[in-house]
Amino acid sequence: MPGTGCGSYRRSFGRRAFLGGAVGAALPLWFEMDASANNTTSGVNNTAVIQYWLNGAASHFETYDPKPDAPSGIRGPFDPIATNLPGVQICESLPRHARMMDKFTLIRSVHHDNNDHQHGMHWCRTGHDAKANGVSPFKKSSHPSSGSLVSLLRGPNQAGMPPYVLIGYPLDDQGVHRFYPHRSAYLGVKYNPLEILKKRTGDGKDPGQDNDFRVRSLDPIGDLTRADLQERSNLLARLEPERIASASGTARAWEHFHQSAFNLVAGERTGAAFDLEQEDPQTRLRYGHNRSGQTALLARRLVEAGVTFVTVIDPGVGLSSSGWDLHTKLEWGTKTASPRMDQAVTTLVQDLHERGLDKNVLVVIWGEFGRTPTINNKAGRDHWAGVQSVLLAGGDYRHGQVIGSSTPKGEVPQDRPLWPYDVVATMYHHLGIDPHQTPVTPAGRTKPLLEKGEVIRELL
Repeated sequence: MPGTGCGSYRRSFGRRAFLGGAVGAALPLWFEMDASANNTTSGVNNTAVIQYWLNGAASHFETYDPKPDAPSGIRGPFDPIATNLPGVQICESLPRHARMMDKFTLIRSVHHDNNDHQHGMHWCRTGHDAKANGVSPFKKSSHPSSGSLVSLLRGPNQAGMPPYVLIGYPLDDQGVHRFYPHRSAYLGVKYNPLEILKKRTGDGKDPGQDNDFRVRSLDPIGDLTRADLQERSNLLARLEPERIASASGTARAWEHFHQSAFNLVAGERTGAAFDLEQEDPQTRLRYGHNRSGQTALLARRLVEAGVTFVTVIDPGVGLSSSGWDLHTKLEWGTKTASPRMDQAVTTLVQDLHERGLDKNVLVVIWGEFGRTPTINNKAGRDHWAGVQSVLLAGGDYRHGQVIGSSTPKGEVPQDRPLWPYDVVATMYHHLGIDPHQTPVTPAGRTKPLLEKGEVIRELL
């Protein structure tokens, strides 16, 4: 680094070492890339989105759109149950959902045109078709994720918090490349999410049941505690007041960078938001001592503390990279994954209501597509982009309704067909972002947020 930046960098590195590793290697580059500016911008309001992702794509038949009158090879192994919305049934795998469907909007007619996971994720995470741009999302994304664009346009709701957090786990030992549709594409790494990726632990038989969910990448190193780090920070402030007061603009920017990173690890508000040990044990139990429950609880803590966009990746059955991708053993997989998701999602929505956050926080539950209308010869369902179900809760929207429907055999939309870009447009609308605008990126590039898509009018 030329000029004063080099000396500032050396002084800052010494400060980081003194603080005992408060800046972990897992922190994304959006702190460091912003070292030249004072990134204290808060959002224009306090709205947030929690995107609860059914990784691998859950079957619409075995969740939100059962077909009890279809032949057995289509109907599947489960029965429908009544909900608290008159005339509305969902799969018996989700009894907690059924008791509070008045707090949800169920969309049964979302569809797109690609049956592979990465293209499906790209459709839903960005609102754009990767094929139309000749890009393989296995290697990169043609468009930033909606969370990354929210980072650019809104920033965090609370200064010092990251604007966009991804909570999940690597889909395989080599597999963080699978998360390209979650990231920032041409916006640059500054707008990537803070990725909290928890490796599987235990005997591997049911990683989704792993209840040791701690954000270890944000733990102080060694035997240090947050109190120890705070004492060191206070000591530095007493030892270096003149240097800090007389620092150049570049040095002040680095000072801000380190203070932001320090707060993320040790701050009473920011760092504490990531620490589930500070949550009421009864609340943790209420969400469920499993990956689905604890990640949903962490998402609530983060939006409450000032994160604007959180993506939670539900592990489904949790085995290998399958998630909800049940090409085989559909009945077993549904009985394994659905109870945890059922508890996590409904508790999250109830908790937001009880805390008065339901109007502020929009919860979107979906995956990359639906599943085939017929059961295959391995007692599973394969990929099917022809139609999928999406569930919404919260936000200042009208709920207690079903929008659209699929055909009697669950093949395609029967009425009110919607696309992923309509769901993404609704997320932007909730956050006070015009989905039709064309922002100027930091590199001077202009691309519309969405080439197509409208806010779902039935919600308004």
